[in-house]
Amino acid sequence: MPDSKIQIEISSASILKAISVVVLVILLYLLKDVLIIFLFALIIASAISPFADWIEEKGFPRLLGVILLFGIVLGLITLVFSLVIPYFSQDIDRLAGMLPGVVDKISVSLEKAQAGAPRYLDFLSEVQNVFETLSTYFQQSAQSIVGFVVSIFGGLFSFVAILVISFYLSVMKKGIESFLGAVVPDKYEEYAISLWKRTEVKVGRWLQGQLLLSLIVGLMVYIGLSLLGIRFALILGVWAMLLEIIPIVGPVIAAIPAIILAFMQEPTLGLWVLIFYIVVQQIENHILVPLVLGKTIGLNPVVVIIALLVGAQLAGIPGMILSVPVSTVIVEIFEDMAREKRSRKVTS
Repeated sequence: MPDSKIQIEISSASILKAISVVVLVILLYLLKDVLIIFLFALIIASAISPFADWIEEKGFPRLLGVILLFGIVLGLITLVFSLVIPYFSQDIDRLAGMLPGVVDKISVSLEKAQAGAPRYLDFLSEVQNVFETLSTYFQQSAQSIVGFVVSIFGGLFSFVAILVISFYLSVMKKGIESFLGAVVPDKYEEYAISLWKRTEVKVGRWLQGQLLLSLIVGLMVYIGLSLLGIRFALILGVWAMLLEIIPIVGPVIAAIPAIILAFMQEPTLGLWVLIFYIVVQQIENHILVPLVLGKTIGLNPVVVIIALLVGAQLAGIPGMILSVPVSTVIVEIFEDMAREKRSRKVTS
């Protein structure tokens, strides 16, 4: 039987391309802080540019319109933070002071359970460790709530840089297109601009709907828990609002601390809170999600969850915020590659 030899030829150009891709990925990871600033600025500019274009069409100077919009948005954010942060910080302080006692009670219950069921010892010990870690985390958060808010944007300098870059891109007519044309090779410029426009529409719809949905759910939780007399209703409402970004499992995770705190106040109250969260979940799934988000998003919930996990692992909270826009770009690229592959099969 003759020997069969398989020869694989790899051109020097292919090797250089592979090396370039690896070097580019490493460089982007090393410069991820700078990349995060630019991505935040691009997203903010893409949200402002349609308003700037509209106001310019009405004959109003584009520069003044952008300055006015930035001033209004920053003023509203400052007003909301000045009203909410003091109460939120006070609740954090009270919760941090109360949590060690709650952990002690749970620890005593877990120790009794361990004595009665030795085979679950390891599991119950892990649960106890989780509660102790949670107690330490809240005590640290109470001391640095302002630092936590600032850290979302990577510090004061990064926050200012994001505002300056987004302002510059918004003031320029077709500023984002010009920026992409400056950094992308001419060969891929047209595709990059087309890709960004499609991504911008999809992410914009998702972001607007998700922010509105999170705000509605957060207010519902805050008002409902306040009427039920649950302590720390503001913290629990904000917690529900933040976790609303995580599909499916986010609302369930948000309900756990509220139910635990309610049971600590009164067992009957804990049952009412459990029923309340089930009602909120049903309203969200059957009314709010179809009405607010609709079917125009095109983002798979599994993709969103994976993107959030990867973003958190790579860059913490900023990475989580940017994970959905970045994953949307990646999905669009894969869909374009699939369409191109199908078109080649049809023509061949």
